[in-house]
Amino acid sequence: MTEKSNVEFSEREALFFHSAGRPGKIEIIASKPMATQRDLSLAYSPGVAVPVRAIAEDPACAYDYTAKGNLVAVISNGTAILGLGNLGALASKPVMEGKSVLFKRFADVDSIDIEVGTEDPQAFIDAVALLEPSFGGINLEDIKAPECFMIEAALKERMNIPVMHDDQHGTAIICAAGLINALHLTGRDIRNVSVVVNGAGAAAIACTELIKAMGVPADRVIMCDRSGVIYQGRTESMDQWKSAHATKTEARTLEEALKGADVFLGLSAAGALKGHMVKEMADKPIIFAMANPDPEITPPDAKAVRPDAIIATGRSDYPNQVNNVLGFPFIFRGALDVRATAINEEMKIAAAQAIAALARQQVPEEVAKAYGKLHSFGNDYIIPAPFDPRLMEVVSAAVAQAAMDTGVAQKPIADMDAYRESLKARLNPTTSVLTLAYEGARAEPKRVVFAEAEEEVMLRAAIQFRDGGYGIPVLVGRQDVYDRLRALGVSDPHSFEVHNSVNSPLVPAMVDLLYQRLQRRGYLRRDCERMVNRDRNIFGALLLRLGEADAMITGVTRTYAQSMREVRRVIGPVEGRTAFGIHVLVGRSHTVFMADTTVNERPTAQELANIAEGTAAVARRMGHEPRVAFLSYSTFGNPMGEWLSNVREAVSILDTRNVDFEYEGEMAPDVALNPAVMKSFPFSRLSGPANVLIMPGLQSANISAKLLRELGGDSVIGPMLVGMEKPVQIATMGSTASELVTLAVLAAGGIAL
Repeated sequence: MTEKSNVEFSEREALFFHSAGRPGKIEIIASKPMATQRDLSLAYSPGVAVPVRAIAEDPACAYDYTAKGNLVAVISNGTAILGLGNLGALASKPVMEGKSVLFKRFADVDSIDIEVGTEDPQAFIDAVALLEPSFGGINLEDIKAPECFMIEAALKERMNIPVMHDDQHGTAIICAAGLINALHLTGRDIRNVSVVVNGAGAAAIACTELIKAMGVPADRVIMCDRSGVIYQGRTESMDQWKSAHATKTEARTLEEALKGADVFLGLSAAGALKGHMVKEMADKPIIFAMANPDPEITPPDAKAVRPDAIIATGRSDYPNQVNNVLGFPFIFRGALDVRATAINEEMKIAAAQAIAALARQQVPEEVAKAYGKLHSFGNDYIIPAPFDPRLMEVVSAAVAQAAMDTGVAQKPIADMDAYRESLKARLNPTTSVLTLAYEGARAEPKRVVFAEAEEEVMLRAAIQFRDGGYGIPVLVGRQDVYDRLRALGVSDPHSFEVHNSVNSPLVPAMVDLLYQRLQRRGYLRRDCERMVNRDRNIFGALLLRLGEADAMITGVTRTYAQSMREVRRVIGPVEGRTAFGIHVLVGRSHTVFMADTTVNERPTAQELANIAEGTAAVARRMGHEPRVAFLSYSTFGNPMGEWLSNVREAVSILDTRNVDFEYEGEMAPDVALNPAVMKSFPFSRLSGPANVLIMPGLQSANISAKLLRELGGDSVIGPMLVGMEKPVQIATMGSTASELVTLAVLAAGGIAL
């Protein structure tokens, strides 16, 4: 059941996202150095001949010397794309690329999309089966029923690697997890429940097969399709897959089948389940209305007739979302890690049970905060939140264990505790925190000033911010902002809030406030009037100061220093703190926080100590235990120099503050980051490579940050402005709309405080 999101966007924005920069959503990146001729000789000829011979002698070596063991193919022929139908193999490519991205994002599984241009099941089977040497697993996607059944069955028989059609089994596994918990809450025994399944497509049949394998008696499951109940003896619109679930019953319609039923599993069409049908179900009915994009019945309509019902849907804007992303990345992660030859029923059941058990545990604070409420196990929380960071560890480990228990694991794991720890460390926690920050923004939308709303990139960011449900953009610009919005595809531009100093009733109050701040700094009242009327940054900052917004974003039309000067005329640092900028460097499995990269040219020792504390706090809010290194050209006095005193004194100041994080300095970057070099300094107080780098001055900091942005391999967030009285972010002039949205979300969400 794919997610029906409540996030909206224009067609123009969606096309821009997929086409901007490098077209598409994936690329191939070499995992080994390829800089020198020797590198190339090892990677290809003649060095590559060595692993070739090793694999020829022992095929299992392919997992040691190639990417096969962490590589999944996402394969479709485009005959059932999302809810759009049969649009062909090529049209399915954006979806398959997206599925590949989800594999990487959630479980660190490398994935390649493959679109097969045939609707002939046998031709499809033959094409995919021949790919076995290349991949560690096959994820089938968007293939219509009933062909998907024969395709999956044939490939599972022919291939010695995991094969799973996620549209069938992904939905079934998450549905089964929710059902386990719903039965628990209502005091039912799975061996005694009566279930009605509405729908007889791929997902419906997979759900039916899985719940039967888990213990629901076959004679207590009634399946319905468009023609009504699938009963023994029916000949109309039947096939072998429906016949396998035909039941001996007198019921002939969905309404008749539901009388007294405990459970409804809907994988059919919007509106198929009526309120009067729900009323006839058993006490405390369990209703999984999973039709996509709109459910068979909405939770409010079901609750109106049966307040005692437990309800799940496929949508993110209702409780208990049946979302495949809870399952497939982690199922393949566990299967790949033990080199499983298949994904069997026991592994699917183990995944369902693990997901169910996770929902019964206390929800982490960061997840609860992101969703705007304290989730706890109960009728409205029987399925974990999709971005719960524990899914990787819990589900993958359960699947791996089940594979070992059932004899399909070719490389059993000897130490499951160590494996669980490795799963925790496999993904960069920053990605989860950023995702949760976006979810938190949706849960508690804020008003954010976009101060340069006459610029297209700022307007596109404002559109994305609003359409994403993250908050209300407050635009600062002239009257032609509405025309610019219309040109960007906004059908109702006047629905945006635009503030113009020419006609704003707030101008007199703004002038009074600004004059009060600046009158003893050499400014006349008419100077303040001129700034309010002509400077968008000052006008926008005054909107924030007056409480007309919760946060502010600016910076795309002027240098950082100039924008900072204008903002500081209205909003200064928190009393007793130092304002500074952080660049966040995000790699696949690491994050490094670099400060101060934007504000303080020659920070004093006191300022360096403040910057270290503030950056460590941001690192913690982004899921990292800070290890702080004060950087210098010198490492513990070698070589000596005249610019070391402020760095050394900053370390001494932290010694007196009894801070709760590791710190050390002064040290060169390689001593701070390279474990091999660190060994030469066994007295260092850092237990591992630093993840917070405190730069000695703005010149080296800003140069380093910009070099890494342009030349480094990491993604870069920021600069984030920290320590100001109000949440304000100043972007760089070359920022993209997506980068501006991220800064706006971080500002509104309180991460960059």
